[in-house]
Amino acid sequence: MAGMAENPLDLLPEVLLAASAVGGLLLGCWLPRARQWPVAALGCGAAAAGIAAAALQPPGPAFGGAFVVDGVTSASRVVVLGGLLVVLALSVRPLAAHPRQSEHAVLLQLSSLGALLLAGSADLLLLAAAYLLASVPSYVLAGFGKDAAGTEAAMKYYVVGAVLGIVMLGGIVLLYAAARGVGYPALRAELPGGPLALATGGVVAVSAGLLFKAGGVPGHFWVPDAVQGSAAPVAAFLTTVPKVAALAALYRLGAEAVAGAGVPWAALVAVVSAASMTLGNLAAFFQQDVRRLLAYSTISQVGYLLLPVAVVGRTELAQPALLFYLAAYALTNLGAFAVVCALPGLRTIDAYRGLGRHSPALAGALAVCLLGLVGTPPTAVFLGKVTAFSAAVDGGFAWLAVVSAANTVASLFYYLRWIAPTVAVPRAAGAGPLVPAPAPALVRSAAVIAYAAAAGSVVLGVAGGPVLALLETP
Repeated sequence: MAGMAENPLDLLPEVLLAASAVGGLLLGCWLPRARQWPVAALGCGAAAAGIAAAALQPPGPAFGGAFVVDGVTSASRVVVLGGLLVVLALSVRPLAAHPRQSEHAVLLQLSSLGALLLAGSADLLLLAAAYLLASVPSYVLAGFGKDAAGTEAAMKYYVVGAVLGIVMLGGIVLLYAAARGVGYPALRAELPGGPLALATGGVVAVSAGLLFKAGGVPGHFWVPDAVQGSAAPVAAFLTTVPKVAALAALYRLGAEAVAGAGVPWAALVAVVSAASMTLGNLAAFFQQDVRRLLAYSTISQVGYLLLPVAVVGRTELAQPALLFYLAAYALTNLGAFAVVCALPGLRTIDAYRGLGRHSPALAGALAVCLLGLVGTPPTAVFLGKVTAFSAAVDGGFAWLAVVSAANTVASLFYYLRWIAPTVAVPRAAGAGPLVPAPAPALVRSAAVIAYAAAAGSVVLGVAGGPVLALLETP
């Protein structure tokens, strides 16, 4: 009876997105196969309404405490739904007149719905259900094109996800055995008095599943192939939306369930952070395919984003640092992928040679986004990295901040490898194959999104103070 008294409006953004996905699926059955764009438009409307609802909704527990509306949930909702809006917009042109355009939009919405639930989960069973909802549509999206590369990407993505999903479920069993409960308040109360080995094993296993969704070590193996083999809008989605939700869920696990349990949380996350940023940067150094380069870049970014997660409970800077960095990363990463979507015929770094002469604004947007991912002022990621480094130092992990700073400097090399050809003069006749001008193949709608993302990254970096103050809300 207590469940009957629960208010569904506590999950209004999630309800709106679920209704849009179901409505879009039904609408797609009636629309002509060559004109299914209204389904994507419906999804955009639901995402925009969900952002407004998330900004206005008061904090508090929902559905018996299984879901929590707080600062982490609200910020994650805004970033996830904003990312969904961008990806839906990027997908409209490439999928125009596609017979399965409606299914593509619905799959994006369902995966985003799983991400929203993942970010607000305060119960291990809901966490597992959200993991599956966020994952299964993503596997289909990775192989949506039904070509050889997409099929291989989907298979690798699915296999890694299935294995680590089972590991995650095993971790939930261990935590239940240690605490006799699955809700985070019960875990926080009972884990300190339970067997430490069970608690540690459970936390490691659950974290492995969440790190798969984030694309960090040890669940990072799927990222390069899935990003390279998927369509560019899908690659933008996979490297942004699930990552935001998984890192928010990992932060909540450490803050609300593991605190005081005696589990070496900080040390475990710190090691994963250092491994992710170092492996991602080393693998990205000599990549030629731009999507694969961005894939390894996103693995390295997980390392930086894990800094505030490692020091949760040790410093008050952890929450605003993580949430601001998530928003900054999502905006900048989507901007870089928007450039890739705007130039679908250019797959390698050298193919971008001379872009500055043909499309100087687009080359400028690419440079802003790539330098933003490095953490160059005055971009938003710069402020995000500064706050993350400060949180690490304040939380007693100065060595991790030093490792992060060294990796940041090293990452400049491969981002500049991509920027340099855009400002170079195209090859002259007789000096090698001429590079065709990318301007005729320019997708204007994606280019506009790239301009907006690059400008937004700079604006958020310059005006980040008030946003950080807002994110300090418990």
